[in-house]
Amino acid sequence: MSAATEHRTEPERTPDGHHFVIDGRRWRATDPTIPDSFRQELVDELMSARRAVKGAEKNAEKDARARVQDAKVALGERGHPWWEDRTGDGFDERIASAVRALVRKREGSSICPSDVARTVGGESWRDHMDDVRRVAYGLAARGDIVVTQRGEPVRIDQARGPVRIIRGPGL
Repeated sequence: MSAATEHRTEPERTPDGHHFVIDGRRWRATDPTIPDSFRQELVDELMSARRAVKGAEKNAEKDARARVQDAKVALGERGHPWWEDRTGDGFDERIASAVRALVRKREGSSICPSDVARTVGGESWRDHMDDVRRVAYGLAARGDIVVTQRGEPVRIDQARGPVRIIRGPGL
């Protein structure tokens, strides 16, 4: 372990664990129920998006900032508080952000709706599969994603059985 690593300490947390404090300023903590593999994908997408913001020309900066926002909302660091009920419009936006962030991160590959449910749903992720499918329907209607089954585009509201989600032309 390097000397720099040895001296790193975890930032101070609020007693409820919902925020950490740096230089007297509160920042919302990442949702601790996100499985490590999905959390790492979202952090990787966040870092990539932040680099894109720094290097973006004016016309691309808006898209890069939208990527940052999606990653932060998917991680639970913005938007609907992860410690509150996982219902309503705010939770739907977190689902949408997780879908967009994961399909961007896996460019050239697909995600499963259960990946999103596991990311945002905590231990009760299975209870949120219908929410993920409903939100995915809206994202597909806007062209942000394409839902496929056996490699062919399908309407998620009509598909029976497992589906995959890829990045759409509108994203």
